[in-house]
Amino acid sequence: MRTVYLGTSEFAAGVLRRLADSPHRPELVITRPDRPRGRGRRLASPPVADEARTLGIPLDQPRTVNDGAARERIAAARPETICVCAFGALIKDPLLSEYPILNVHPSLLPRWRGAAPIERAIVAGDERTGVSIMRLTAGLDSGPVCAQEVEPILPDDTYGALAPRLERLSGELLVRVLDQQPPCVEQDESLATYADKITAADRRLDPGRSAAELERVVRALAPHIGAQIELADGAVVGVYAARAVDAGPPPGTVSLDGPRPVFGCAGGGLELLVVKPPGRREMSGEAWLRGLRR
Repeated sequence: MRTVYLGTSEFAAGVLRRLADSPHRPELVITRPDRPRGRGRRLASPPVADEARTLGIPLDQPRTVNDGAARERIAAARPETICVCAFGALIKDPLLSEYPILNVHPSLLPRWRGAAPIERAIVAGDERTGVSIMRLTAGLDSGPVCAQEVEPILPDDTYGALAPRLERLSGELLVRVLDQQPPCVEQDESLATYADKITAADRRLDPGRSAAELERVVRALAPHIGAQIELADGAVVGVYAARAVDAGPPPGTVSLDGPRPVFGCAGGGLELLVVKPPGRREMSGEAWLRGLRR
């Protein structure tokens, strides 16, 4: 089947690799424009752009995929289906109605529609998630679902451990849907939940929540974003690995008495295993503690 692929993120790049290795290799890849990144704010290509160049697939990076020039480029590729994964921009009519469009979404829709389904599933303590392939519609991840596959969330899963498994599953499931073209079934709107984009407030560990909840937040944001705690002096410390423990100091404070620092929270504490102090690299909790005791 002739396809055009729209995607941006590292996750989407992995799905592109699998699609390119199938009979449905894209005729064209469309991604977002290069943008400044990092401390030097140098222009950098999205991961999907880099992958398309590596694979030798024609690439377009329009300001918006909905303008006339981008739609003409898509039309010239003569796609039978457009495939979308983590594109990060709204697809509007008339493009939305011009082709069948399949969207890859890493959750078991209608649960966790939206921008951060993997993170939100871990934070919520879900025991399973998965991948859905759906027909793209004007609503937010609300189109009919063509196929789903389940993936368990393990007790120690971080985003960094779970996302690659979902990425592989996504590529396989997308190819299977293109091969078999199964019927798509409307979602049950009464079961819909929403995975809002991760904000600065989501990163800050709230000492009023339980240690188990905060451990899930840390796992959900590691290693790509990182959770944070605020110290008494106002310094903000990144937290990239932590473990819930039964006892801790008063909520919102950090104990320096044990082998590792412990952040106090409701009904226990959060042992800080990997941290990133302001202006410094990531380090073990033990190393940070040694520095604080000097």
